[in-house]
Amino acid sequence: MGNRDYGLLPDGVKQALRRTVGRYVVAEGWWRLKFAADRTAAAKAEDSEIARLAPTLPVRPTALVTVAVPTYRRPEALGRAVRSALAQTVTDLSVIVVDDGGGELGELPADPRLTVLSLGRNHHSPGLARNVAIRLTRSPFVAFLDDDNTWRPHHLATVLPALRRGAGLVYTDLHRTRPDGSTVDILGRDFDRRAHADTAWVDVNALAVRRFPGLRFDPWARPGWVHPREDWELVHRLSARLRVEHLPEVTVDYAVHAGSYFSEWTTEALGADR
Repeated sequence: MGNRDYGLLPDGVKQALRRTVGRYVVAEGWWRLKFAADRTAAAKAEDSEIARLAPTLPVRPTALVTVAVPTYRRPEALGRAVRSALAQTVTDLSVIVVDDGGGELGELPADPRLTVLSLGRNHHSPGLARNVAIRLTRSPFVAFLDDDNTWRPHHLATVLPALRRGAGLVYTDLHRTRPDGSTVDILGRDFDRRAHADTAWVDVNALAVRRFPGLRFDPWARPGWVHPREDWELVHRLSARLRVEHLPEVTVDYAVHAGSYFSEWTTEALGADR
């Protein structure tokens, strides 16, 4: 049942669902039924993009870490994001920018570790774009950075030791800021899968994972009013089979803003009344 429908349920029913199943688990199951055809179409569209782009990469990147950066018409922010990835103290990496049909990339660094792929059209799906980066690379580890956020130089150096120790999915803390530079909060919390069934706090920008055959985001282009988002779905699905480790250190600077391509923020969160 989706969040709109969920809100219509009696309080007693809602509380029972939260206790026994988890609100987001219920919602995700509902979306999978309601939008099954859309999800199938998105998977086919992803396969078509892979078939079109694969011949352009005769040698697929095999660095230690693939950094997947989906983007859509944010050239200035994209440049900052890419530079922060290339400036990591861990240098054995491949940064894969996947343009979701926007065609506005701006000036990017001339670095042999950077690859830019352009999708044939706008799919409105960060999950699909990230999947293209995952499927067209061969790195043992994968990390994710959206085009409007940046990493601190030690981000990969922080997460990689945990992955090498055997964790399958690792995440750090985020410093979330408004456009004026003021702090919204520090987002960080240890992982509890039962609590995660009811809410979300693991952000994709802080996430690094060990590559395995099931590493895929849901490619469906979720409308802005749909919750949970594709990063919650990935984390919850993978946490059923992988060991999750939270590293309570801020390594990501996350830009909170209205009109975000991947996130929607309320005026309260933005502090518009300040």
